[in-house]
Amino acid sequence: MGFVPVIGKSIKKQLEDREEAYLSPYAALSKNSQGRMHEEEEDIQDIRLTFQKDRDRITHSKTFRRLKHKTQVFLAPTGDHYRTRLTHVLEVSQIARTIAAGLCLNEPLTEAIALGHDLGHTPFGHAGEATLNELHPGGFRHYVHSLRVVDRLENDGRGLNLTFEVRNGIIRHSKGNSEILPDTKGELAVTLEGQVVRLADIIAYVNHDLDDALRAGILKDGDLPDNIKNVVGSRHSQRIGKMVRDLIVETLQADDGCLHISDGMLEAIGNLRHFLYKNVYRYYRVHNEFEKAQRIIRDLYGYFLENGLVRRRGRELVEESRPESWKDEKVAHRQVCDFIAGMTDRYAMGLYEHLFLPKPWSVR
Repeated sequence: MGFVPVIGKSIKKQLEDREEAYLSPYAALSKNSQGRMHEEEEDIQDIRLTFQKDRDRITHSKTFRRLKHKTQVFLAPTGDHYRTRLTHVLEVSQIARTIAAGLCLNEPLTEAIALGHDLGHTPFGHAGEATLNELHPGGFRHYVHSLRVVDRLENDGRGLNLTFEVRNGIIRHSKGNSEILPDTKGELAVTLEGQVVRLADIIAYVNHDLDDALRAGILKDGDLPDNIKNVVGSRHSQRIGKMVRDLIVETLQADDGCLHISDGMLEAIGNLRHFLYKNVYRYYRVHNEFEKAQRIIRDLYGYFLENGLVRRRGRELVEESRPESWKDEKVAHRQVCDFIAGMTDRYAMGLYEHLFLPKPWSVR
């Protein structure tokens, strides 16, 4: 019959025992977690394991829900089938869980990291991130801000109090345009589950960004070079399947506690990423829209610093005066940066219209 919890015994303890019995020796066990930032009194009625709690806290957060209106590649797309930041994290989560299952790793931990890895993304995607990085004196990186969201900003300033393993996976997920599998261990998450999310992230975005570019007419079916197509395939599902299988098979064969990809697949993924940077991310229509988005971020940032924040309360936009604490410029910049980073695309554009565009004069 397999594993069936026995009533009368601690279900949570039985689930922890099942993890220890069935998961890979390289997996992170829930009972061995390094714990949370702040100790919590254990609820004896709660049957969830510690990483399952983290996953649930992330999916029930307001920041997670706002991802549905944040840009992935195409700014505020009118089509229903383009990816948003929310669908991106869901695709990363699905791919990461498939890999984790194939390697007998901790799936709830993998899922929690995947669902939380982009909580710090700005409106307008990487265009917004680059602009806040210019404007905020301390710089801005979305993966660092993701950690700030779960530690400080969510839950009315109390944070989500996640485990060390999930927090570490979130801040170490990003790779930018650097090596896909770096030799420097310090760049990687301490858990194999966190490292899986890093790779699932790139597998997801190189495939769905290609799919969206085809949908948008930026690319045509025949544009993908043969040296990439011959390795990963010509169809969306085929490409993801081959990348995932290669990672699982190579890692299982090595059996050394590290993730591995074959040289041919690693080269193909790198070539595909380079192809997208050249032909999609820097495409003039995408770039021109991002320049407009950056102007919105700059103008809002300057206005808020000078005048105070503007918040929506119900159906009204309420302009707040600068608080006393803003006499400290670091505090002012920090709160303005936090406020803008949390906006959705449409919220930012609505505020911009309210503050900077003239309203028709009605004569009665």
